[in-house]
Amino acid sequence: MVRMSVLADALKTLSNAEKRGKRQVLLRPSSKVLIKFLQTMQAHGYIGEFTLIDDHRSGKIVVELNGRINKCGVISPRFDITLGSMEKWVASLLPSRQFG
Repeated sequence: MVRMSVLADALKTLSNAEKRGKRQVLLRPSSKVLIKFLQTMQAHGYIGEFTLIDDHRSGKIVVELNGRINKCGVISPRFDITLGSMEKWVASLLPSRQFG
């Protein structure tokens, strides 16, 4: 079975562990995009510290949870859009600015 999106799998694992009340979660495989996203979440205070584990394969990340995540996920439309229609799709797919 092929992983389609490492970020989507990691965020779903993170959200499920948060719902179960876990204090730590193991995310694998690791990627540069995932690390940057976790740094952003850490800067905004949604997660605690995270450590990278180098296993000479794809890597693992252990994340400390602090109970502040309600829901997180990836929005990935499965069709092509043009640059000019980007604002229209952002307004229709993402929730409003006052939400959450």
